[in-house]
Amino acid sequence: MHVVIVGGGISGLAAAEELLRLDADIRVTLLEREPALGGMIGSERHDGYLLEQGPDAIVASKPEGRALCARLGIGHRLEGTVPARPAFVLRRGSLRPLPSGLSGLVPAQLGALLRSPLLSRRGRLRAAAEPFLRQRNGGGEESVESFVTRRLGREMYDWLVEPLLSGIYAGDGGMLSISAAFPQLAAWEARYGSLLRGARHHVRAPGPAFVSLPGGLGELVSALETALRRSGRIDIRRETAVTRIGTRPGGRPIVTAGSEPIDADAVILATSARAAGTLSREVAPALADALRAIPVASVSIVTLGCDAAAIRRPLDASGYVVPRAEGRPVLACTWSSAKFGGRAPSGKALLRVFIGGAGRGDAALRDDDWLIDTARREVAEVLGAEGAPELIRVHRWTDAMPQYIVGHAARLGRVKESLTAHPWLALAGNFREGVGIPDCIRSGQHAARGLIRAVTPALPV
Repeated sequence: MHVVIVGGGISGLAAAEELLRLDADIRVTLLEREPALGGMIGSERHDGYLLEQGPDAIVASKPEGRALCARLGIGHRLEGTVPARPAFVLRRGSLRPLPSGLSGLVPAQLGALLRSPLLSRRGRLRAAAEPFLRQRNGGGEESVESFVTRRLGREMYDWLVEPLLSGIYAGDGGMLSISAAFPQLAAWEARYGSLLRGARHHVRAPGPAFVSLPGGLGELVSALETALRRSGRIDIRRETAVTRIGTRPGGRPIVTAGSEPIDADAVILATSARAAGTLSREVAPALADALRAIPVASVSIVTLGCDAAAIRRPLDASGYVVPRAEGRPVLACTWSSAKFGGRAPSGKALLRVFIGGAGRGDAALRDDDWLIDTARREVAEVLGAEGAPELIRVHRWTDAMPQYIVGHAARLGRVKESLTAHPWLALAGNFREGVGIPDCIRSGQHAARGLIRAVTPALPV
């Protein structure tokens, strides 16, 4: 069987690895429009700094990332975050620590919540009373903002949950669906009658919450490409844009890349939802409509390298998040050189400022000068950074973050229903099972297994 995968990000690479691992008779052609594989993942070394163009860590509690690294022979190289202290939240211009022992955005330790300087006394007492509230019965799908405010109070949402969820989805909690974005929280209310009780039953195992690799996450992409090529059953084509997906008489799929038609037995679209919608429009109009209805947000990242002595505030955590209530265009600032070892030369600091996201206007789409000025002003005001950085990089991720808004599950239901008429077609990407790296890996693996079951149902997977 010949499978064409459109998209060489982590979802597409994981789908290729799964196909080749499960079926020795499968051949794969992977088409990537950019010069490099990895999608948003990419690492660069410059003058002793290790720069990430997109995500810089893998969630340790989700097994798919670590399992893939282990299969690729790099599992022993995974390293955890350095600081034991949690991140901070910016409130009224000052950094206040997150309560310790967070589990699924919710404090698992009542004492830590009651001592938190992040909330007022009234806000802490309101959140602590959550176990005594009745469950909600009916009323339809609920937004994250409505759900958290109902259970834990307004302050808890504004100053703890909202900035954390914005850091994950770059989204607006008033629009995001609790059942799609954080289904475990909805499940805790249903099972335990309380989020705080649920958090205590699901305390994270000891160890770092995030892991990475000494060479950055680009090391994962390189290891994947090496393993795929070693199979001898894959043709990887960079700088190859797909312009059309259609079918031959009889229903066999054909993929057009440039002017070259490629015959296939099956196709996996491992792209953004919008790109998948555009490419599937000819063969599956209903699918295309459902995919293109998924809203997206944009984020830009400004990376700054400078002398550590030029920053007055100690970099003693992984960074801070910025609540929407602060009215700033900045989502977060991560302190990369404090988060992982080897990210900056001795005596230097590496900072990453995230700008934009849903509901913050067009901040992420402004020109480079504006983004750089905003990032420098942010670290000057909050961290006391002085002088000009010796290194500046801007990475833009336009329309890259799918928004799991209310109705997302119904949209995915329409996607699944549309796919049943096209067993040779599968989808993978960050719009399906989550936006983190393990989620995207799982999405690619599920697409590969589903395709094998559909096209060769006798093969156990």
